[in-house]
Amino acid sequence: MLANKTMSLQQRLMADLHEAVRAKDEVRRGILRLVIAGIKNAEIAQGSPLDDGAVLGVIAKEVKRHQESIAEFRKGDRPDLVAKEEAELALLLDYLPQQMSREEIGAAARQVIAEIGAASLKDKGQIMGRLVAQLKGRADGREINVVVTELLAALSPKEA
Repeated sequence: MLANKTMSLQQRLMADLHEAVRAKDEVRRGILRLVIAGIKNAEIAQGSPLDDGAVLGVIAKEVKRHQESIAEFRKGDRPDLVAKEEAELALLLDYLPQQMSREEIGAAARQVIAEIGAASLKDKGQIMGRLVAQLKGRADGREINVVVTELLAALSPKEA
């Protein structure tokens, strides 16, 4: 992988694809082609080029798909497919920023709750909208949802 910080994420993906082709790295080449195709499809759907945040969203969607596949292949007792998916997942995770801990998500959520002045679960939609956009690519939406729900329930135990 190239570590050039001035490069956009999309440029980095393309450079890494060229490097994988030259190195005959079939797994990396395949997963990078899949991600780049997903980015192109998203650009077509949006009608304009994606920024790095949107590219991270495409990669995060692929990560989630791979995690779900791994779970299903484990249920189906297919260790060969689990190993393949885990190898691809490891490559995808290299492109995502370090994932936030539950405590870090909680701190960010408390800040948004304070900014909005949220007092109950009724404010959850507004908080989630801002928080998911703020933490995009660095935290899973389900984890954010759980943390926000717990914090809001603690503010208003009657509505929990």
